[in-house]
Amino acid sequence: MSKIVGIDLGTTNSLVAYMDGKEPKVIADREGRTLVPSVISVDEQGWIVGARAQRRLMTHPQSTVYSVKRLMGKGLADAQEERKYFPVSLTEKQPGIIQVELGPYRLTPPELSALILKEVKHRAEEFLETTVTQAVITVPAYFNDSQRQATKDAGRIAGLDVLRIVNEPTAACLAYGLQKKKQGVIAVYDLGGGTFDISILKVKEGIFEVLATNGNTHLGGDDLDQRLMELVLQEIRVEFGQDLQRDVEAVQQIRLGMEKAKRQLSTEEVTEVVIPLKQGVVYRRSLKRGELESRVRDLIDLTIGPCRQALEDAHLSLKDVDEVVLVGGATRMPLVHRLVQEFFQKAPHSELNPDEVVALGAAVQADILAGGIQNMLLLDVTPLSLGIETMGGVMSVLIPRNSTIPTNAKELFTTFVDGQRSVDVHVYQGERELVQDNRSLARFQLKDLDPLPAGLPRIEVHFTIDANGILHVSAKDLRSGRDQTIEVKPSYGLSDDEVARMIEESFKFAKSDMEARLLIEARNEAATILRHTERALKQGEPLIALDERDRIRDRITALKKATEGDDHRLIRERIEQLDKITVHLAECLMDSTLQSGLKDKKLSELP
Repeated sequence: MSKIVGIDLGTTNSLVAYMDGKEPKVIADREGRTLVPSVISVDEQGWIVGARAQRRLMTHPQSTVYSVKRLMGKGLADAQEERKYFPVSLTEKQPGIIQVELGPYRLTPPELSALILKEVKHRAEEFLETTVTQAVITVPAYFNDSQRQATKDAGRIAGLDVLRIVNEPTAACLAYGLQKKKQGVIAVYDLGGGTFDISILKVKEGIFEVLATNGNTHLGGDDLDQRLMELVLQEIRVEFGQDLQRDVEAVQQIRLGMEKAKRQLSTEEVTEVVIPLKQGVVYRRSLKRGELESRVRDLIDLTIGPCRQALEDAHLSLKDVDEVVLVGGATRMPLVHRLVQEFFQKAPHSELNPDEVVALGAAVQADILAGGIQNMLLLDVTPLSLGIETMGGVMSVLIPRNSTIPTNAKELFTTFVDGQRSVDVHVYQGERELVQDNRSLARFQLKDLDPLPAGLPRIEVHFTIDANGILHVSAKDLRSGRDQTIEVKPSYGLSDDEVARMIEESFKFAKSDMEARLLIEARNEAATILRHTERALKQGEPLIALDERDRIRDRITALKKATEGDDHRLIRERIEQLDKITVHLAECLMDSTLQSGLKDKKLSELP
C-alpha cells in the first residue's frame, strides 16, 4: 500500500519523513544521513543529486546548481537579486520562464526541483519498501501563488500527487506537538537557507489558525555566506593581489569554506579558516564568533521588522505570545537565538533539530490526510492580496492578505465603453494600489457580451483559493449566463502541456534513469570495496598462503573489469564474490591485531 510522505523541499537541504506509529521520523540513507543537499549536477553519465553533486561544486561549478528554490515561480526580471548565487547561466525561454543552463541542458526551476524530489522519493521507497506516489510538500509561508504552483508542478514532474502544500511554520508547530496545547498563540520564526518567515498562529482545541504571516523571500543563510565570502575575497585581493571575483571555482571553494566556518561558530567561539588557492597559495585566518556576528548583524536585524508587522496584522502584542518556535538551519546561530529572545521576551523552543522539524511536521500533516489523526485542523492564510485590474490600472482587491484559506470572494464589475463585446480579466497579486507595482498572475477574456451601453452589464468575478493556496478565477455575465473559468497558471510559465510532456518523459525514461542510477551506485560501492580490500591485502599478505593471495587478486581484477562495463548486476555479483573470498583474510587480520594488542601483557592487566 502506498504511503503518504512529508517532504521539506529546502533551499539548502531537502528531507523526507513518515509517520512511524504515532511519531514522525525523518528517513535517512544507508549511511545514516537525513539531509539531501539541494544541489544538482550533470556529467557525461547523467544527473547527480545530493552530496555527490555538492562535492562537484568546487570542481565543476558551471555544471552544478544549488539554491534552486530561490528561482521557483520567478521570471528573470524577478530573480536579479538571486543571480549572484549562481555560477551557472540563467536565461529565459520566453518572458517569465527562467531556464538554468547546465552543460548541454536547459531546465526550468520546477524541472530541477523535480530531480531533488525524485531523489527523496527514491530514498523513501527504498526505506519503506513500497511505492510512494503521494506527498505533502512544505513551502515558506511567504511563497506567493506562482511559487506554490511551481512547487506543485515540480511534484507532478517527479511522479508525485501533491495532496497538500503546507506552510513551513505550520508544519513546525505540528512537529513540536503544540497541537496538544488546549489554546495559545505561537510565533514561528523560520530562517532557512533562502527565505525568512514569521507566522503567528492560534491553537484552540486542535485547530491551528494562522492569524498573520510576513517575511522576506530574499533573506536566508545563503546571504550570510555571501557576506562572509565577500570579506574573504577582499582580504585575498589585499594580501595576495589576486582578484578571484570572476574565478568561478575559487569563489565556490571560498563559499563552501565560509559556510563550514559559520556552522562551526554556532558551537565554538573561534575557528580556523583554511582555503587552498591556485599556485600553491593558501588563505589562512582565525575567525571569531564575535567577528562573524558583527559582519551579519544587520542582516539578522532585518528579520525583526516582519515580526513586528505580523503581530500588528494579527492585532496582538508581545505579551499575547505564549510560545516561540525556531525553525531553519540559520537559527542555530547564537546571535539569532539572542535576538529572538530579546524581541519576544521569552526563550524560544529549539529542542528539535531545526533542519528536520519542517519535514517531521509535513509527515504529521500527511497522516492527517491519510485519516490517521482525526482531531486536528489546519487553517492557513494567503500571504499576499489577490485582485484584478480595473479602470486606470488600479488594483481592486478581492481577497486581502492574511485571509484564512480555503476561501472565496466575488465582486460585480461592469463595462466602461458603449457596445463593449468582451472584458479582459487580469489577475494580480500584491499590496500596492496600482497594478503596475504588483505581480501579474494570469489574464483571460470573457467574450461575446451583449453590446449594451457602458455601465449596464453586470459581470461577476469569483476568486477561490484552495487548501494549497492555489487560486482559481471565474467571470460570469449575469445577463447572458456566459462564463469563463481559469485555474490561475502563474506567468512563471509551465503550461499543462509542458508539465504533461515532462511527466510523460519521466515515465518514458524511468527504466533507463533507474538503470543509470543503479550502475552509478554499484560503481561507487565497488570503488570503496576495492580500496579497502587492496589496503587489507597489502597489510595481511604475510598472513595468508600464496594461492589465496592470487585468488583475491583475481577477484579484484574481475571487479575492476566489471566496473568498466554498464552491467550493474555483474558489478554486484563480483562484489559478492570478492566479499566471500576475503572472509579468511579479515579473520587473519583480526587475529593479528588481537595478538599484537595482548603481547607482553599479564592476565591481571587485561580489562
